[in-house]
Amino acid sequence: MNGTAIENFVCVIFNVSFMNCTWHVGRTATEDTQYFLYWRPSEKEDLTECQNYIKDDCGRHTGCQFQNVTIANKDAYFLVNGSRSGQNIQSYEKKILLYRIEKLTPPLNVTVNCTEASHRCNIWWQPPRTSHVKKKSCFKYNIVIENKADAEKNKTTSKTEAIVDNNSYQYESFSSEKRYSVKIRATDGAFCLVSPDWGEWSTPVEFGAQKLTSTSPYVLFLIPGLAAGLTLFLCMTVRAYLKRTSVTVPQPKDPFHELSPMGFQTEDMDLLKKQETEEIISVEEVMECK
Repeated sequence: MNGTAIENFVCVIFNVSFMNCTWHVGRTATEDTQYFLYWRPSEKEDLTECQNYIKDDCGRHTGCQFQNVTIANKDAYFLVNGSRSGQNIQSYEKKILLYRIEKLTPPLNVTVNCTEASHRCNIWWQPPRTSHVKKKSCFKYNIVIENKADAEKNKTTSKTEAIVDNNSYQYESFSSEKRYSVKIRATDGAFCLVSPDWGEWSTPVEFGAQKLTSTSPYVLFLIPGLAAGLTLFLCMTVRAYLKRTSVTVPQPKDPFHELSPMGFQTEDMDLLKKQETEEIISVEEVMECK
């Protein structure tokens, strides 16, 4: 049946080991037409059917999602056949080198270190993640640095773009008063098993004035609070120290204080009683000796 075979068959590998294949239904396909995808990563493997179909509004299969896909330097084989009203329709076949359809992930760990005195910034990053490429030399990179003149309006005044073969780049027009952003993407750089198409952009990393400005309100808020807390701590420490070391000063006696006559009489009576007691004790002791 002419016009029933699928059209625009496309497969993309992303996030290292996920693959999506999509297609359009045939020009003469009716609502009851259904398609089925079979594939094998290499000639030595058996055909397996898709386990996770993508469907359109009519319930027809228009794609398939795969997981745990391994890339090798071999042609993968794809077959899409189907039926309509119980009858077979035209099939579709295609061979694809899987590494050529991989969408490379963004470069990892983009880091910027700038020096105001030299007006230079050193930028480093790590290669994108893949399941089959281990050599750093297999990649080349597209790096874009934008100078944002107006931070509020996000207006770009200048752009620097370069292609580099290693994992670092030196930017030599840095001014701490300006705001910048940098993003990087990768592609094949040394005839390795890497897709010739550019991969995904890394998340822009900002540096310069905007980064400093974004942190200054927090610093301005924290400084008074830290100062107040330190002052309170010192006051409490000094107060506790003074409390422990303070001694009560005794009141001096009045040297001119005169004893009353009653005071003399009382003292005389006490002295007399003491003498009498001593005499009685002495007499008793003498009598005992006899």
